[in-house]
Amino acid sequence: MELSKLDFTQLVALRADVEAEIKRRESEEKSKAKKQIIELARAYGLSVEEVLGKTGGVRKPVEAKYRHPANPELTWTGRGRKPVWVQEWISSGKALEALAI
Repeated sequence: MELSKLDFTQLVALRADVEAEIKRRESEEKSKAKKQIIELARAYGLSVEEVLGKTGGVRKPVEAKYRHPANPELTWTGRGRKPVWVQEWISSGKALEALAI
């Protein structure tokens, strides 16, 4: 196929066809690889989780680092978004360290 002989619309259509075929084949190849990995693991008496190092253990919850001064039930680990009460505390000009447990 000589690309220089194709007009613009034909090239665009060809590109779309090529991209669709690549996606289809990628999906097929991943499926084949997944089956091969599972078969190989089974041949050696392993589960996929064992091969990947997944122990299935439960994560230990992160301990709270900050506590609301008036309501000790309100705590924050210091991870993720700041709770509203922490944002209000900081907005009022007080230091976050004052809430540290």
